[in-house]
Amino acid sequence: MTTRLTRIALLDAATRLASQDPDLERILDLFGPPPLWARPAGYATLVRIILEQQVSLASGRSAFERLTDGANQVQPEQVLRLGPERIRARGLTRQKTRYIIELANAVQDGRIDLRSIGRMEDEQARNALMVTPGIGPWTANIYLLMALRRKDVWPVADLALRKALQQLRGMRRTPTDAALEKIARRWRPHRSVAARMLWHYYLCSRRGNRA
Repeated sequence: MTTRLTRIALLDAATRLASQDPDLERILDLFGPPPLWARPAGYATLVRIILEQQVSLASGRSAFERLTDGANQVQPEQVLRLGPERIRARGLTRQKTRYIIELANAVQDGRIDLRSIGRMEDEQARNALMVTPGIGPWTANIYLLMALRRKDVWPVADLALRKALQQLRGMRRTPTDAALEKIARRWRPHRSVAARMLWHYYLCSRRGNRA
């Protein structure tokens, strides 16, 4: 049985991680605990994560809002009714339009069952998501981390995590995926919380915020 990360569990894990890792302790001292950043499980959240691939969060949010304006609700039926031409007319790329339509078809015909995926263990859920075009390891991990709120997911290919760690540790170069994976091993079984702490540091550092 999988358990979901709660605000209380997040605060407890952040404190534990900070007591074991000076870099994470620095984040907690500077900016306080990170937000939970929870999103509702389902098709709409997966679409939003797809739209956030390889762009800024602001760009992904803007694309999602334009799609919402056209589809009224971002659900498989509405997206399929809208069709590729009207979706692309709202500024979505041809590739991402294809991805969200493929996903809508897969949900509609039962090839992907998001409710069942929500009950699966992490690796099984990740693999079940990645059978659909447009959902690779990063997208699947972000969905597990934010929508399913799993406790020990590490989205290794995330650019913001790389930049945060580079800045936090004063590294000359952005760490590779392999280096990130190795560093994150010490944060098990709370890697989802470590990721949130690093995102929190990245965003707050750019805004110049303090706790």
